[in-house]
This record gives sequence, C-alpha cells and structure tokens, in this order.
Amino acid sequence: MKCPFCTNKNTQVLESRVVEDGKSIRRRRECGKCGKRFTTYELVKGTALWVIKKDGRREPFEREKVKRGILRAIEKRPISLDLVEDVVNQVEREMLKKEKEEVSSRAIGKAVLFRLKKIDKVAWLRFASVYLQFEDLEDFAKAIKN
Repeated sequence: MKCPFCTNKNTQVLESRVVEDGKSIRRRRECGKCGKRFTTYELVKGTALWVIKKDGRREPFEREKVKRGILRAIEKRPISLDLVEDVVNQVEREMLKKEKEEVSSRAIGKAVLFRLKKIDKVAWLRFASVYLQFEDLEDFAKAIKN
C-alpha cells in the first residue's frame, strides 16, 4: 500500500478492525518514510452495480462520486471524514441489497439525503439544492418548510 502523502511503498499496519458487520476491514497504517498515518478499507468486490442517470444513460456505480457529493455538502461543517465514509458504505450497501444490477441515480440521491438529514441539516440542504435542482430562493424555502 502506497502512502498517500509521500507515495512510499513501505507502510506498516498498526491496527486492523472488522467493520460493517464483517463486510470490510479498516486498517490504520503508518508510513515508514514520512511517519504520517492514514486509514484504508478493504471491501469485498461485489457484483457490478450500474446507475441509470436521469437522461437514461448508464454508468458504473462509483463510491468516490457519491463521496465527493457528500464532501461538497459538508464543507466547513463539523462532520468527520469517518462519518462520511460510513454514509457512503450505508448507501452502497442499501443499493446492493436491492439485488438489482441497475439502480436509479434518484434512489442513490434519496438514500444520501435521508442520512444527511439525520446528521446535519445544513449539509442536507446543500445536497438537496443540487440533487433536487433548486432554481431560486423559493425552492430553498419550500425545502426548509417541508
């Protein structure tokens, strides 16, 4: 495993922990060169999951794309990166439980919104403004009121 800070290949595992009901392993690592610590996750590569976009296009499900959307929504909010990773894991697991090879982007967005609303209302509103395509202040007001 390469260090994400200095790209050195000499890293040491400090701690391993089974997470997500045994579906993945979380490892704390330390770089032998720069001494910085980082976390990695080992996930079982499941069946390919495809996302059906609003315009009908299909593309592979990308955890990182979901994570980027959440990270934009939580910017400057007191939310840990571990919690973001948990949300991404929960959303991916929910989509895989549907036991379908294809899921709609709408289903993914709803799953993220559901979790963000419990965590942070501001992050929820930010994500909703993009996901629900708010066009003006009235759209924000309606979302807040509901």
